[in-house]
Parts: sequence; C-alpha cells; structure tokens
Amino acid sequence: MEHRVMLRVGVLLGLVLAGCASPGQVSLVEVREFADTSAKLGGYAELSRRYRDTYQREMPYLSPQAERVARDTDARRQAVFADFVAIQKTLVLYMQTLSLLAGDARYDLSGRIDELGHGIGAMTGSGLTQRHVAAYAGMTRLLTRVITSHYQNQHVDTMVRDGDADVQALIEAMIVLTRIYEKSNENEQKTVLGSFNADIPMANRTTDRMLVMLAKVHLQNKTAEYKLIDRRYKLAQQGLTKVALGHQKMRENMDHLSSAETRSMLAGYVRDLHVIRNALNDD
Repeated sequence: MEHRVMLRVGVLLGLVLAGCASPGQVSLVEVREFADTSAKLGGYAELSRRYRDTYQREMPYLSPQAERVARDTDARRQAVFADFVAIQKTLVLYMQTLSLLAGDARYDLSGRIDELGHGIGAMTGSGLTQRHVAAYAGMTRLLTRVITSHYQNQHVDTMVRDGDADVQALIEAMIVLTRIYEKSNENEQKTVLGSFNADIPMANRTTDRMLVMLAKVHLQNKTAEYKLIDRRYKLAQQGLTKVALGHQKMRENMDHLSSAETRSMLAGYVRDLHVIRNALNDD
C-alpha cells in the first residue's frame, strides 16, 4: 500500500515538473521570432552596395584632378566590398540557424555549409580590425560545428552563449562600416550638390534658361535622394544596435527563458525591429 502511494506521488511529481518545464519550451517562440526578425532587418546590404558604387554616381560631377583621386578610392572600395558583405551574410546565417534550432520542425542544415565564407582581412582604413576578423573566424567555426552536428532545440542556449561575443563584435563592425558609408555619402553629397550650387549661378545667359531649369530640377531630385539616404543610415544603425542589445539580453537571461519578463523583453525587441524594418521598406 505504501509502495503504491509513493508511486502515485512520484507520478504526480513528474507531471508537475513536466508542466513547469513546458513554458521554457514555449519561450523559444520569442527566441525564434527575434532571430527571424534580426535576419530580415535589411538596410546594410543596400548601403554597402551604395558605398561600393560611389564613384559611378559622382563621376559626372568631378573635375579631372578629383576624378583621378576618386578612381584610386574606388579601387579600394571594390577591394573590401566582398568582406563587408560577408560579415552581414554570416550574421544572417547565424540568426537563421538560431531560428531553426528554436523551432519544432526537423531540419537539415548541411546544405548551408557552402554559404560560409573563407575568411576576411583587416585592411588599413577599411574600418575592420583584427578583433572583427577574429570574430568572423569564430562565428564561422561555431556555425560549422552547429550545422554539422545536428543540434536540437535544447542546444539553443549553447549556441547563444558561445556565439554572443562574436555576434557583438560582428554587429560592431557593421555599425562602424555603416558610419564609414555615411561619411562617404556626406562627401559625395558635398561634391554633387556643390557642383550645382557653383555652376547654376554662372549660367546667366538668356539661352541658358532651359538648361538652368533642368539643372534646378535635377538638383531638387538629388537633394531629396540624399535626404532619404541619410535617414536610412540612421535606421540601419538603430536596427543593428537593437539586434546587438537583444542578443546580449537573451544571453544574459538564458536561464530564465520561460519567465514572463524575459519573454516580454524579447517580444519588445521584435516589435522595435519590425518598426525599423517597415521604415526601411517604406523609404
């Protein structure tokens, strides 16, 4: 009789413990949503391409002397572009992998191993430091381990803990690069708009009237374009900062994923990222 009572108590205790564990599994929904939204944030790749193509846009407005300098600068931009984009692609792959780990469906990531890059380099003046290069290598090793070892969702915490330092460094690199893009755009804006502001007043002959009118329309369009791009730099930097903070907070609270506070916090980052992404898409 006593044995039966103890058995029933054991069964009931097991059910209670199982019930207590289930919220932790449910909380992976917030992890998955945060990872999905982070992977789809956007902005950075477009701004990287714009930075790469600076010379093509500013070339018609350059003096012969300025054009020679711009060609040299363009060669340096072309040389580092692949590394700049590789950082973003690797971070996106990390977030996509984290989302799959936090899901319920079966998955096979082996096909994604070819998406990993072969390394990046720190070049003087590029904005990338040895810390960023090391973080890229560390992230590549982590993703290789995860993709080839068929992690299950209970290893989400392992991936987040192991990956956070590299995630922070890679996002830092992307923010640094976005600021470099922004500064390059400011210089381009001064060159392009400055040429209009200098040349339009000089066209004061009657026969130049149509030319001046077309130039003013073009000036208005270029001014609106730069204003729009300026906003996109700010939005991209805000989004990257949110991703970095969200991942850091997730790592700090991995032992409390099932708590209402942690789930609400992650949901808040997801909402903020949706707002930023929508603003980027609306521009």
